[in-house]
Amino acid sequence: MTAESASCVDAPTEEVTIELEGRTTTTRYRKGDTLLQSARSAELRPPYSCEIGNCGSCMARIVEGSAHMVNNDALEDDEVAEGWVLTCQSLPTSRTVRVVYE
Repeated sequence: MTAESASCVDAPTEEVTIELEGRTTTTRYRKGDTLLQSARSAELRPPYSCEIGNCGSCMARIVEGSAHMVNNDALEDDEVAEGWVLTCQSLPTSRTVRVVYE
């Protein structure tokens, strides 16, 4: 968890904005959902495969806000430092989050 996310834990997440295939969608956040679940709840078709943090298929970059990855067996430390997350294992930790599938 980053210092930013630690300071935002008390502020519940309200919405998640997802950029996927040239389309931007903002959806209301449901407590306990991962970023991948939020995208699927918004009727988007984000890439994913294993859903346990092993394969990296669901990786996306957080460009605004923060999230905590519960499990990460696919990304290198430098990728995480650049904002990449496994959306199947990422829980938002800020009031709003913007994630980009590139």
